[in-house]
Amino acid sequence: MKDTRIVIVGGGPAGNSCATHAARLGAKVTMIETDVVGGAAHLWDCIPSKAMIATGGAMSFLRRSAGMGLESADPFVDVEALRTRLGGIEARLQGQMSDLLLSQGVEMVSGRGRIVDAHTVVADSAHGERVFEADYIVLSTGSRPRIPDWAQPDGERILTTRQSYPPSTIPTHVVVIGSGVTGVEFVHMFSSFGADVTLVVSRQQVLPQKDPEVAAALEADFLRRGVRLFKGARATGIERLDDGVIVLTDDGRSAKGSHALLAIGSVPNSESLGLDNVDIETCDGYITVDHNCRSNLAHIYAAGDLSGKLPLSSVGTMQGRKIAEHIMGVHDRPHRHIDYDKAASAIFTEPEIADVGLAEADAFAEGRKIRVTKVPFSVSAKALINDDTRGFVKIVSDPATGVVLGGSIVGRHAAELISILALAVNSGLHVDDITETLFVHPTLSEVLTEAAE
Repeated sequence: MKDTRIVIVGGGPAGNSCATHAARLGAKVTMIETDVVGGAAHLWDCIPSKAMIATGGAMSFLRRSAGMGLESADPFVDVEALRTRLGGIEARLQGQMSDLLLSQGVEMVSGRGRIVDAHTVVADSAHGERVFEADYIVLSTGSRPRIPDWAQPDGERILTTRQSYPPSTIPTHVVVIGSGVTGVEFVHMFSSFGADVTLVVSRQQVLPQKDPEVAAALEADFLRRGVRLFKGARATGIERLDDGVIVLTDDGRSAKGSHALLAIGSVPNSESLGLDNVDIETCDGYITVDHNCRSNLAHIYAAGDLSGKLPLSSVGTMQGRKIAEHIMGVHDRPHRHIDYDKAASAIFTEPEIADVGLAEADAFAEGRKIRVTKVPFSVSAKALINDDTRGFVKIVSDPATGVVLGGSIVGRHAAELISILALAVNSGLHVDDITETLFVHPTLSEVLTEAAE
């Protein structure tokens, strides 16, 4: 397999992971990327949003520092300093990824890749066309923010998520349209920066795909901060004013603000890949793949957001590794396929939210017998030390065997703590395996042992 030639179109988490693993296994790899090595969704969405959230979290902590025995402060955002910080993080990460790929002999091409026939990929670059012959082709071009036909982002008052890292000025009152993961993270972020926020919620709860108890905890925190919730309202239009915007909804209500932010999902970057040239099967623009991430053509794979699976960087990274191993013959022997139902995910609000595996509501909908245990962080000495007792740990297990099936965490560092439950779910561990583990005291992780009992 040492002469295997792989052409990867798209250098995000999936493409990078595939390239590095395939190169280590002896493949000759070419990676074509249009925008930024590391992926637009990763370096233009995920990383800057989390960096801005971290800044907002620091501001929130300073405001409530009186609870820690300190004199509270009232910080403000230096937009230019924040912009410099985000640019520095992006440049460092992109440089590290590029250096790693080059050190492994991956050929990196700047341009827009497209398939012209079953084994030929063309890169359209500033220097003209370059043609590459490939034994295998991996498509991982990601996605971009969805823009409805009733909205016209202008980058000034009506913003997409990618026009908000950071905005030119911090909004005084932002109307966020969309109450999924991205929407609620922006609500938290701008609220932490001191802006007034209105959230347009098309359903009857924020985070409609999450545990209602988890969503309720976040809603309570939003209301405590003064966030206005327009529940059961679907946005239908945005009117631009000289000094702001008015967001119109289908129930006749309207929300006026200085800015509007669209956070209503994404669409795959598949329209210019030349998929019709080789009759690759798609569904709503996403490439249909099997458990090995192969398309209907056995030598063409799709990964990351383009595969239509969970739109998480961690999932794309795992898909990339699995594809490289499958191409290079590592998977000729029995192996574990990706179980998307057991992928851990997190929402970086305050408090943080994280979950993994089977959700309580889904189990009840299936008529499945489960055992659910829930312990609040208010019982934790570490939470008291941190002066932050918000949230809880919930563990879902099999009542007959004690096997951990899933769990949810709401509270400080939930995104880190969920790793313990993710390991338990993916390894088939029992609740006793958690209760019999000696955790450090005092730590928030001790609440996991309480919930597992």
